[in-house]
Amino acid sequence: MVAVGTLYGRGDARRYETNPATRETDWVKWLILTAALTFFLLFLLMPLIAVFTEALRKGWLTYLTAITDPDALASVRLTLLVAAISVPVNLVFGVAAAWAIAKFEFRGKRFLTTLIDLPFSVSPVIAGLIFVLLFGAHGWFGAWLFAHDIKIIFAVPGIVLATVFVTFPFVARELIPLMEAQGREEEEAAVVLGASGFQTFWRVTLPNIKWGLLYGVILCNARAMGEFGAVSVVSGHIRGQTNTMPLHVEILYNEYNFAAAFAVASLLALLALVTLGLKTFIEWKVERGLRDTI
Repeated sequence: MVAVGTLYGRGDARRYETNPATRETDWVKWLILTAALTFFLLFLLMPLIAVFTEALRKGWLTYLTAITDPDALASVRLTLLVAAISVPVNLVFGVAAAWAIAKFEFRGKRFLTTLIDLPFSVSPVIAGLIFVLLFGAHGWFGAWLFAHDIKIIFAVPGIVLATVFVTFPFVARELIPLMEAQGREEEEAAVVLGASGFQTFWRVTLPNIKWGLLYGVILCNARAMGEFGAVSVVSGHIRGQTNTMPLHVEILYNEYNFAAAFAVASLLALLALVTLGLKTFIEWKVERGLRDTI
């Protein structure tokens, strides 16, 4: 953290530290800290501990049996496959949309920005129903798909489509404010010096947004692997074929197979912890980079 003295003069630092607007009494500070820690303990830490406790309640052998079950392994493979498809698609879309919105002026710019936020305002279940109405047996394109033996709903393509829909804002929403704050001066200078559009993006734009891009990709991947609502509608819940990890957890829990359900859920919890670790690392790198530039 940059020392206050490096940003302010000594007199300014003293005034900054004694400013009544930034000073609170000790009891207010402790009250706020206690409320924050209580919330963290009750709603974040305790559920996480409960997942691992229940997963290991019957011992390691039961735990390993649950996560190596063929249906569980199939759900893991499908989850990884869906994430491996949807994340790169959203990466390309997010970079293109953010570049267009932040660097250019065109008609429909605000409309495009509104469309990017659409998955945040639409329930994932509704999103899944939309795809059923489009590609289901009685949907708009259902008859044509059936005639050509193309399966989208209750198959992997439908799961991918639903996942792409609910996750596509993450990369774009991380990059748009970052690229707008950076401005267009460096790109314009590169073009004046004779750089092509691809060279400008690869050598000027991309290095400036790399950490924000990686941050968005991590969030997009976490949501893709943990998505339940939209995927539940379009998957059909076919064991070993269209069940992702969250859906497999639901089936095991509904069958009162609690140990196996929590065992698979613990894998998702581990994914969340890894995501949190990567997120913290990226934030540290960004903060360190900002300190170095001051």
